Amino acid sequence: MSTGMAMDVAGAERWERRVHLGAHPVLYPMIRGLGALQPVVRLPGLGVLVSEAGLVREVLLDGERFVKNGPSASGGLWTPVVGPRALVNMDGAEHRELRRKLADLFTPGAVAEIVHPASDALRVRVDAELDAAGCVDLVDCVKELAGGVISRLLGVPEDAPGRLPNKELFNLGSSISSLVRLGRPSLTQRQAEKGRGAVEVLAGPSRAAFRAGDPDTFPGRLRNLGLTEEEAMGIISAFVMVGTETLVSFVPRLVALLADTGMVEGLVASRSGMDAAINEALRFTVPSPMMLRNAVTEARIGGKPVQPGDRILLSTVHAAKSLGGFDPANATPAQARQLWFGAGPHFCIGMPLAMAEIRATMEVVLDRYARKPWVVGSRQVSKGVLIPGYKKLELADAH
Repeated sequence: MSTGMAMDVAGAERWERRVHLGAHPVLYPMIRGLGALQPVVRLPGLGVLVSEAGLVREVLLDGERFVKNGPSASGGLWTPVVGPRALVNMDGAEHRELRRKLADLFTPGAVAEIVHPASDALRVRVDAELDAAGCVDLVDCVKELAGGVISRLLGVPEDAPGRLPNKELFNLGSSISSLVRLGRPSLTQRQAEKGRGAVEVLAGPSRAAFRAGDPDTFPGRLRNLGLTEEEAMGIISAFVMVGTETLVSFVPRLVALLADTGMVEGLVASRSGMDAAINEALRFTVPSPMMLRNAVTEARIGGKPVQPGDRILLSTVHAAKSLGGFDPANATPAQARQLWFGAGPHFCIGMPLAMAEIRATMEVVLDRYARKPWVVGSRQVSKGVLIPGYKKLELADAH
């Protein structure tokens, strides 16, 4: 058990390795090993693996030769589920124009309005369970937080009849994102139907909010931007499925890292180092460990030839983790900066929302520690999942 006091960087890094191996016991060491040997390598049946940060960024910046909406890239995988105009599966001028329209929805004030109700509920739950039982499962708490944010994105009032509980909303989003596998170049008809079914459950209440056009709701704002109903449903569904798993993966790992390395008390005393700690934890944990593109023309990556139709596997996990161990005092090199959010035309538009959720959770756990210190108790890694993470991470009273 970590006390949150003794510095144990090696122990923290061992836990992170266990998290990655729990998710991908064969693929993770293979990708890390290949990345250490050469920056670009062709993997028969999978695609072209790119593992060096500068080359990963180069591909992401080149939206002309390497597209997200190809048949085996991540955008193309989602089209049968969310429709053709969901931002995550668009390229070129249409993508740039839609992204421009959406930009004002993710200002600091706009994301705060989405996150605050969910973070307030998180604070109540953490305090209540630690006071009553002396422990609380942070993973489950963050799932509730993510579900609360989903409800705001859907435009569902807290007191709406038949409103799904936050945990169920999270599970629906998770059921869609879990359809993707690195070795799965496309979804089967059955998988696509399953995804569309989950999307329609999510979209049901959003359609009502969209049709009402209330500017106080996210769907209403999308309507007021001139989007069609189907475009709005696709965009909302894309935000739900892309953002929920990575958030629930990252936040407990962040808290575990800070506790294991003895950094919690310093952040309780002064929040000035919180952004550096969060950014370094994002770099070290890499909650988006792989990004996919399709080559649409002959090209070279790091001197290696690629052909039209090649699937490009961008190993952000190796590109970021190969830069060294966890140390918030070290600045991330420019070629790897924020690489886990992407780069270029598809840099994550929801990044401000994700960062607001992360910071809100950190404020809750640090405020609790200031009043009554906690330690990391039992923890369990998730097995066989797409996005590595903890299945359970318990915070327990220190006394």
